[in-house]
Amino acid sequence: MRPRLFGATASVAALALLGSLVTACGSSGSGGTTLRLVAAEYGNSPATSSKAYWDKLTAAFTAAHPGKKVEVTLHQWADVDREVTRLVDEGNAPDVALMGAYSDFAAQGRLYAASELLSVRAEANFLPPLAEAGSVGNTLYGLPFVASSRLLFYNEELFDRAGAEPPKTWSDLKEAARALKQEGVLYPYALPLGPEEAHAEALIWELSNGGGYADGSGGYSIASEQNTQTFRWIKNNLVAPGLTGPVPPAELNRQDAFDAFLRGEVGMLNGYPSLLHEARAKGMKVGTLSMPVSDTLRDGQALPSAGVADWMMAFKHDDNRELVGSFLEFVYEDKNLNEFAGRYHLLPSTVSATQASKDAAADPSGAQFLNALRGAELYPVNEPSWLQVSNTIKRNIGKAVAPSADPKAVLEGIAQQVRDIAKQT
Repeated sequence: MRPRLFGATASVAALALLGSLVTACGSSGSGGTTLRLVAAEYGNSPATSSKAYWDKLTAAFTAAHPGKKVEVTLHQWADVDREVTRLVDEGNAPDVALMGAYSDFAAQGRLYAASELLSVRAEANFLPPLAEAGSVGNTLYGLPFVASSRLLFYNEELFDRAGAEPPKTWSDLKEAARALKQEGVLYPYALPLGPEEAHAEALIWELSNGGGYADGSGGYSIASEQNTQTFRWIKNNLVAPGLTGPVPPAELNRQDAFDAFLRGEVGMLNGYPSLLHEARAKGMKVGTLSMPVSDTLRDGQALPSAGVADWMMAFKHDDNRELVGSFLEFVYEDKNLNEFAGRYHLLPSTVSATQASKDAAADPSGAQFLNALRGAELYPVNEPSWLQVSNTIKRNIGKAVAPSADPKAVLEGIAQQVRDIAKQT
């Protein structure tokens, strides 16, 4: 969960480890003896780098599989999709990649289906919403690795000072934001619709009004009536009264909003587990709840939360199927998956790993995130055009709440760009 995962752990350009990390002697070979993995770097410093995890895991794998070798190359989240695409275009695709999108490669027929690699038990073990998002038709190509859901965070100390109540509806959220502003809170509700991850914030709001990015027939529904109502409400009730802070939402990036929250400058924002961990480590008192829903929805109507996952995918090469299958079975063992998820305060992607997760069992908020993930709606990542579509949304959706904007016109403009992209994909 973005996760990138939610961009939860942005990489640092200065990391000196962005090359190959070889876990056994020798270089990349063929004949099913050397596996090449290209993965996103989840850490934000050498101390938190993913290198330590992959070093340990691949050493254990090669010890259990004499004569096999694993090479791991880490790239920043901003670069990994582009680097894997470059390797594929050059005819040098890795055996396995861990990144944010898979469906374009699946559409090109370059990926193994999960059924060609994993046991029936392992394939059936993925959490259902994640397995659905990782499937094209009824075939699973994108193997969810770690995931997250989003909850509304509120600073309990600021709420107490303002006499505000945790919101259940949009009207409640507006009233809480008003009280927080009167108390001098800089960002009563932080609305990060800047280009870093605007598509996540937008989806959270759309879902809370019964909307979203996809319609029931498998197409996009960017400019639906529900979505138009959502952005019109945000503009008129939060942005226009100055309840979203000093930075225009289209210019406020997620990480900047998170940093402001950790400084105690934000009353409410949507967040994920790693931010909650950071806040509590600083001694902050943070409440979490499901995203408030539109007042126009029926009372008690259940709506999905927003979920995000990162994806493992396996590229077809001569003689690599057996090695890739063995490696992925090892990666998805509960202890290995939970070690990575726990390291970055994310959620594991399988049923058995979530049941075995000590973090979720010990932390009520962890269980709340997990429950939200079980019923979450993810991005339409199984659409081959999604990578380009998401970039279009990120660059433009914030314009829908600008003071002079017509939300309907902005959304229809994005929808036209999306149609053009879909035709070319």
